[in-house]
Amino acid sequence: MIAVVTILLAFPLGYLVRSRLAASTTYAIAYLWAFTFQTLYLLLDSLSNGDVLNDSPAFDAGEFPWSYGVVTLAIFLVGFGLVNLGHWVRARSSRKGTSATATSGNVAASANTAA
Repeated sequence: MIAVVTILLAFPLGYLVRSRLAASTTYAIAYLWAFTFQTLYLLLDSLSNGDVLNDSPAFDAGEFPWSYGVVTLAIFLVGFGLVNLGHWVRARSSRKGTSATATSGNVAASANTAA
């Protein structure tokens, strides 16, 4: 679930939201909501002993899930990278449009001055 939130929201937020801080905060809030929901779902799955459908729980009862923490942290950081990538792509695409206009404006101004 957190991977889905990261893929669907991180890059578009970075691209569409002008402020990098606002985009990162919005991504973090969406991620943390999904993380809480996912953790509760997996924890309840692990605690339901004796269930016929629960052949392999997400977590073992006596063991701390370090691998789950590492993977979720990696997904969280990749999401921030995607937010920054979206912001960078937006800045680069907007620079291309303004640089051509500025160059043509400078050429016209210098041509008028030389004449």
